[in-house]
Amino acid sequence: MSVRPLLPRPVRAVAAVAIVGLALTACSTSSSTSGDPTSSSSASSSAAPVDGGELTFAIGNDPISVNPSGIGSGNDTLYVTRQIVDSLLWQDPADGSLEPWLATSWKSNDDATQFTFTLRDGVTFSDGTLLTAATVKANLDDLVAAGAKSSAAANLVGLTKVTAPDEHTVEVDFATPNAAFPQATTSPAFGIVADSTLKIPFDERASGHGVVGTGPFVLDHYTKDTETVLTARDGYAWGPEGRGGAGRAHLTKVTFQVAPEASVRTGSLESGQVQVIGGVQPTDIATLQGGGFDLVHRANPGVTFGLTFNGASEIGKDAAVREAIALAVNPTEIRDTALTDGFAVAKGPLASTTPGVADESAHIQTDPAKAASVLEADGWTKGADGIYAKDGKRLAPVLVWITNFSPNQTSVELVQSELKAVGIDVKLWSGTVPDFQQKLASGDFDLVWGNLSRADGDVLRTQYSVEATNFYKLDDPTLEKLLQDQLATSDTTKRDEILAQAQERLVTQHWVLPVHELTTYLGLATKVHGVALGADSRLDQLNTAWIG
Repeated sequence: MSVRPLLPRPVRAVAAVAIVGLALTACSTSSSTSGDPTSSSSASSSAAPVDGGELTFAIGNDPISVNPSGIGSGNDTLYVTRQIVDSLLWQDPADGSLEPWLATSWKSNDDATQFTFTLRDGVTFSDGTLLTAATVKANLDDLVAAGAKSSAAANLVGLTKVTAPDEHTVEVDFATPNAAFPQATTSPAFGIVADSTLKIPFDERASGHGVVGTGPFVLDHYTKDTETVLTARDGYAWGPEGRGGAGRAHLTKVTFQVAPEASVRTGSLESGQVQVIGGVQPTDIATLQGGGFDLVHRANPGVTFGLTFNGASEIGKDAAVREAIALAVNPTEIRDTALTDGFAVAKGPLASTTPGVADESAHIQTDPAKAASVLEADGWTKGADGIYAKDGKRLAPVLVWITNFSPNQTSVELVQSELKAVGIDVKLWSGTVPDFQQKLASGDFDLVWGNLSRADGDVLRTQYSVEATNFYKLDDPTLEKLLQDQLATSDTTKRDEILAQAQERLVTQHWVLPVHELTTYLGLATKVHGVALGADSRLDQLNTAWIG
């Protein structure tokens, strides 16, 4: 086990912070897609930004909710809401460090149970009201009251009270340590909305009615399954300095147009109907490159795509079966077949862009012959059909997955084929997102194919702890202690060491089988500049974007 030095995580919590800028311009008009999964480049030029112009951005899914803290459709929702709201802190994609935004400074007590934020002066919401500590407190109280309706819920476990001792100070207290909380505040889910928005019932905010933020754009209208239109607001002057976009947006209008078919999005970019597309599929990368279009890309932080066992199923409980399946699957073959080299083969449960990532590749092996011997030592014997069985039961695990990423089907079908070759008859199940969530909650599965993005190693706890969603019911007290200990450790170096142990445990006990990283690709017309992906590998605010 070796901790990778790729992403040091200084958490800067002082009154005066030295900010390292993230360059948003490149030396050419075409960003590289040579396979570097950590690239977060933005098409640009040496010319000065041009004010004015309207941008149409094609996305694959309807946002579902324009409420920043509501539960929407994933990346496409966050692309929209990130433009409307700002956060207390900003996370630098270059090194994972936390920087000022709406808060000029922040600090934590030694046991990470209390966090104090000092707010910036002069920030206003788009309705003209001032940002105050009382409003920030009301926002956090609102998230707690929303509970599971809010996408912020997993990061608020144990919150006991929020106080505003003066106009510029907010104190947040937890009953149990929560060292990951400052990073959580960087997400759109923790974006601050105005008092007028908080007066609207939480469920009613999904339509966007009355959603008012401090961000560089305001919501003009949201038409379900068609478009979300934003317009630039005057007077915006408090974007993160490290992002190089403190001022008013150059664009006057941004339209997020829903186009579910990837081929339609690509065709619309090629024909000039839109200027940016999200969700570029691996099969379209070479096409766009060959056509001279720019590609902005970055490996998604968080849990890599792969397999996770249900620790409560008969198959998931069997350590030998878990080991055999891990030995039978070939991550490199899956990546090479389903994707391109722009998507890295996983070196562990966490992606390379995740603060706290450790290289566990030494523990990820492919050896079908050994897989067979492990099963036979565990009492499994092959039947006439070539499938292993024990006590009259065939080894036929149920693998569940969803089509939230188009190569998933190729990946799981290849997993099925690789396991069949060893003598394991995998049954594939897929459904809609609500059906998938219900399937996980029911426990009626043995394996899950999926990933989870977040720019903090605490994503392991929210995914695998029995005290979190607990879909996987991993019966591993050693792992559970590591997941809780990292959350209670405010020292970054020590926390990373604990996270490394947790990653090693997940792989060596074969609870998870990492396969490949997810890389986000945006396609851009060459006249579009200043578009970037944030530390979460999702669209950053577009006030730096311009057309010229």
